[in-house]
Amino acid sequence: MTASCAARKAPPRRPERLAASGRFVGVHLLALLLLLPASSDACGDPPEFVTMKRKGAFESSYKPGDEVLYECRLGFQPITPGQVLSVTCQNDNTWSSLQEACKRKRCPSLGDPINGQVIFANGSTEFGSQAHYVCNKGYYLAGPSISYCEISGDGVNWSDNPPICERIKCKPPEAIQNGKYTNSDKETFEYSEVVTYSCNPPDGPDEYSLIGESKLTCIGNDEWSSQPPQCKVVKCVYPSVEHGMIHSGFRPKYYYKATVVFKCSEGFNLQGDSTVVCGVNSTWEPELPKCIKVSTPPSTHPPIPSTQPPVPSVSVSTPPSTQHPIPSVSGYPSPTDASPPTDAQGLGAGYIVLIIIAVVALGIGLLFCLYYCLCRQRKKGKAGGSATYSTYQDKAATSTE
Repeated sequence: MTASCAARKAPPRRPERLAASGRFVGVHLLALLLLLPASSDACGDPPEFVTMKRKGAFESSYKPGDEVLYECRLGFQPITPGQVLSVTCQNDNTWSSLQEACKRKRCPSLGDPINGQVIFANGSTEFGSQAHYVCNKGYYLAGPSISYCEISGDGVNWSDNPPICERIKCKPPEAIQNGKYTNSDKETFEYSEVVTYSCNPPDGPDEYSLIGESKLTCIGNDEWSSQPPQCKVVKCVYPSVEHGMIHSGFRPKYYYKATVVFKCSEGFNLQGDSTVVCGVNSTWEPELPKCIKVSTPPSTHPPIPSTQPPVPSVSVSTPPSTQHPIPSVSGYPSPTDASPPTDAQGLGAGYIVLIIIAVVALGIGLLFCLYYCLCRQRKKGKAGGSATYSTYQDKAATSTE
C-alpha cells in the first residue's frame, strides 16, 4: 500500500470572512486611538493632599498655564492666613510644587470638673482629640466619661457637655432573717461607711451561725462590698474516729467553723487530714480521717546460728532478794551480773543465760565435791596414824618381856 504525496489545495476564502476580519481590526485601532491622550502637551491630574482639597469644578484635562486652587478640609485651617493655595500646569507638563499648608483646628479649652479632673488622650485639644473625665475618690461621674473634639458647623467643638462629679451614696443594705445590722434606721449611707451584721439570740437549743461577711462597705453609688450574710443553724455531729481520739478542739457541741485535731492510738497510722472544720452544710470538711493498723513487715535478716551446744530446757526460778548471793566461779559472771534478755536479743539471748546459769551451778557442785573429798582424806589420815602408834607400843612391850 502506497501513500499519496500529492499536495492538497487550500480551499478558497470566502469574501464574507475577509470583510469580518477587517471590521474587527478597525474596532481595535479605534479603541487604541481613544486611549491615547488628546494632546501630548497636557498635565495629568492635580496632586492630592491630606489637609487640603481642590476648590471649584474638576476638569478633564489641564493645559500648560492652567491653575488649580485648594482650600483646607473641614477641621483644618491655613497655617499662614491669606496664603493662596494653588498649583499650576507648567510647560513641561508637570505641576508646580505645593506642600501641606493646613493644620488642625482646636476645640475650646476644658477645665477640671469640681471633685474631678479631665485628661486629654493625646495631650492637646486639636481636632480628633479625646477628653477623659475622672472623679475623685468618694464621687461618681454623672454624664459621659469621654468627649470628642469633632466638626461642628464650619469649626470644631466638643461632642458633649462636661459631666459633674457627685458624692457617692448607698441605699440601706438588705435585711436578713434571724439577724440585723448596725445603723438600720438610716436612709442613706456615705462612701466608705461600714455596717456590721450579727445574728439574733437562738430561739431553740442551738445558736445561729453567721455565714458570709459580717462587715459591708459602701464602695460605689448604691454598691456594697459584698452580699449580705445569712444567719442559720450549722451543727456537725460528734466527730468519732475508730482507734483514734480528739487531740484538740473538744467541746460539747460543734457549730460553724469548729475545728478538731485527731491523733491515732498506738499501733495505728492516720490516713487523711488530721484537722477538720465544721462546714456551712453541717458536714466535716474535709471528711474525717481513718486510723489504719500498722502492719509489721517480715524480717529481711537471716537468723544468726548459735555457737553453743543445745541445752535441755530447765525451769529456773528467780531466788528472792532475801537469799544470799551464790558465789561465782573465777572466769564466769555471777547470775546477778548477767543482764536480762531484751526483745532485740531474741531467743538466742535466752539460751545464753541458761547456759551461764548451768555452768555456774556445775562449778558450785564441783567445788562442793572437792571439799567433801578433802574432808574424807583428812579423816582417814588421822585414823591410820593412831593404829600405827598402837602397834609400836605393843612391839615395845613384847621386847621388854
